[in-house]
Amino acid sequence: MSKLNKLRRLSIDEIRVRVAQSLNSLREQRGWSPLAKLPSDRDLFELLDLQLNSDQELLRHFRTRPTPVFFPGLSDKKRTLQTLRDKWPNAANQIVAKAERILAGKFDLLGLRDLSFGEPIDWQLEPISGKRAPLEHWSRVNYLDAGVTGDKKIVWELNRHQYFTTLGQAYWLTDDERYAETFAAHLDSWMNQNTPKLGINWASSLEVAFRSISWLWALNFFRDSTALSSTLLLRTLKFLYLHARHLETYLSTYFSPNTHLTGEALGLFYLGTLLPEFRAAARWRESGRSILLEQMARHVLPDGVYFEQSSYYHRYTTDFYLHFLILSRLNNQTVPGDVADKLQLLLDHLMYVTRPDGTTPLFGDDDGGRLVMLDQRERNDFRAALGTGASLFRRGDYKYVAGEVAGETLWLLGPQGVAEFDQVAAHEPAARSKAFAQGGYYVMRDDWTATANYLLIDCGPHGMENCGHAHADALSFELAARGETLLVDPGTYTYTGSKEMRDWFRGSRAHNTLTVDGQSSSEPQGPFSWSRIARCETLAWISRDRFDYFEGRHDGYERLSAPVKHTRKILFLKHGYWVIWDVVRSAGPHRYDLWFHYDSGIEVGVEARQGASGISASGSSASLEIAAFGTNSTWQREEGSVSHCYGERVTAPVYVFSTPAGKDEDFLTLLLPGARAERRPELREVEGIGGRAFEIGGAAGQDILMIKTGERVEMARLASDFEWTWARFAAADATIPEELVLIGGHRLELEGREVLRSERRLSYLVASRVGDQFRIETDDGVLQLQLPIVDFESAFASLNRGGRI
Repeated sequence: MSKLNKLRRLSIDEIRVRVAQSLNSLREQRGWSPLAKLPSDRDLFELLDLQLNSDQELLRHFRTRPTPVFFPGLSDKKRTLQTLRDKWPNAANQIVAKAERILAGKFDLLGLRDLSFGEPIDWQLEPISGKRAPLEHWSRVNYLDAGVTGDKKIVWELNRHQYFTTLGQAYWLTDDERYAETFAAHLDSWMNQNTPKLGINWASSLEVAFRSISWLWALNFFRDSTALSSTLLLRTLKFLYLHARHLETYLSTYFSPNTHLTGEALGLFYLGTLLPEFRAAARWRESGRSILLEQMARHVLPDGVYFEQSSYYHRYTTDFYLHFLILSRLNNQTVPGDVADKLQLLLDHLMYVTRPDGTTPLFGDDDGGRLVMLDQRERNDFRAALGTGASLFRRGDYKYVAGEVAGETLWLLGPQGVAEFDQVAAHEPAARSKAFAQGGYYVMRDDWTATANYLLIDCGPHGMENCGHAHADALSFELAARGETLLVDPGTYTYTGSKEMRDWFRGSRAHNTLTVDGQSSSEPQGPFSWSRIARCETLAWISRDRFDYFEGRHDGYERLSAPVKHTRKILFLKHGYWVIWDVVRSAGPHRYDLWFHYDSGIEVGVEARQGASGISASGSSASLEIAAFGTNSTWQREEGSVSHCYGERVTAPVYVFSTPAGKDEDFLTLLLPGARAERRPELREVEGIGGRAFEIGGAAGQDILMIKTGERVEMARLASDFEWTWARFAAADATIPEELVLIGGHRLELEGREVLRSERRLSYLVASRVGDQFRIETDDGVLQLQLPIVDFESAFASLNRGGRI
């Protein structure tokens, strides 16, 4: 019945496409399709719009043709290599060393090192499990079953042939024909072992596209080498023709209309643009172009977030459109203006989510791969795209965050692109903290230095379509203290290698959020689908110079027999600390767990505090103190894992703040960052009526924090009906605060005197005393007040008289 219901939901066009693809697959299996075998030499020349009679003439044509124009990094070998050596003195040795390891049969793929696929290479082998994919029609290969193929990602990563660019770079640097000969031998071996339409390497159209792109880069690197013989070129073009025909026949229009579809479209665009000699080239180019233009509006949300809620696939999408735009401009193909606009939105998001250490959080699935391997950067360092964007769009903010030009930019834009990067004047981005409302990501940052405090919280859609690359990370966050990444999303590790690991890494327990009864906020069903998904809603976002405030909720646990409502509120006092208030409401008892996942290599331990215990963590230069408050709650340590790249897994500390049988709970968590050797702040909870009250002492002064859970909250010095009340005093015995931050209320009392009464509810108020001035900011604007106003009571009275509050 479920299959029948699914069929009823299909559009006429989807039925047409799926039926056509199934019939084409059947024709291939029966041997009825001409696309199930290589064209003959004669047939190939008939497919070309050239008057050539031999493979030697074809090779001569390929080596001397003035058009199409390839990426500028390969147009002037001497200038490119001189720029490479000047800008990156160590790069040449790194490239050659990596190429030598490839010659020795050692491959670093994804997060795995020193993989060997046999000698000669077995292109169907997955070396970790020892499984060898069956050599049968691609449609029959069950690549999702690790028992059949092992981890398909490992097999496919080798067969993308992206290491050909490393061999090409080494060949350019050394003129050593061994690198060209290895390329030629591997290419020939692959064609020998991968009969058209048989085996795992034809099973994914995206992999066919990536391989096509790699071959086109390699042909340009090795164009003048004797290893690229006329017979090898002829045979390669036959396979590239079949690759293009396979792509246009088996586009993932309805199978996987995400980066699979846009990656396949880019492959067609590459093939149609760079192999214009084929009579079908214009069709391939226009098909790829139209899909990329059509899907861009769907894949890129209005705020620039990629619609699958995955930072790694966001990077893929950014690269796809960078290559599309560059290649189009080089070959005088018009591109609508909104492509550049949307591409900059993609880059804007990458810029703002970049951590102070230059890496990018891996929220959602981490594929571990790249479009083209052009430099040696770590997989979670996405700044090369920002550097290329800085050159393309003359964006000083991209340059500022990129830090320095990347080798990738040299190969894509040539020495001129590097020179243009150098000419751009770098400047900080327009904002420090940033909301991506449609994507649901909120970045809190106190500045753009390398020692900034940084937090990213997720309150967005679970994903799109079947949410295949989403994680159950509703209301989870990542954190860097004084520039060092300490609390992380543990990554992905695997797709199909292990169901247990797949479900753990994408489950809520593997994220810095709250879980109920050990369950995930969204429930998985298969490696790329979900049976239930949580819906998030942002309730508030306020970002000012002094503070950021976020409030959001999700309904993931309202499915339980005793439904649970979870709201998370985060206050960030910039250049200070964070306070997280988790509000949980339910009619029945549940186990509540707050999870804190540290990066690998972080030293973590429990530390006793007055009235509570907390967690103390130290990195190489920074520290983070976590103090959590709940009812009958305790800390527990677990050994967790972090995957910095697909296929890699290392142990990492995990701490859980657990309440075994709670109903309505309010959890308060203070996260206090500092330098590793810095004196730790003094924190204690004090008696509060109608809420919670804390005193935090540090070098900047004595802070009071109050959280309202009743009609109003009061302690010895302050009373308020604001949800959040924060005051900083110059010293513990000072009577007048130097600063105030108030969120959501009307009234404030100081030392028993009412100093603020607002007729309307203030969403926020910030007040500070600097020298002879009071500066007061509300949601209605900013007011500067000069002395002789001597205290906040007088200042607020002045605001009242002016009708401002």
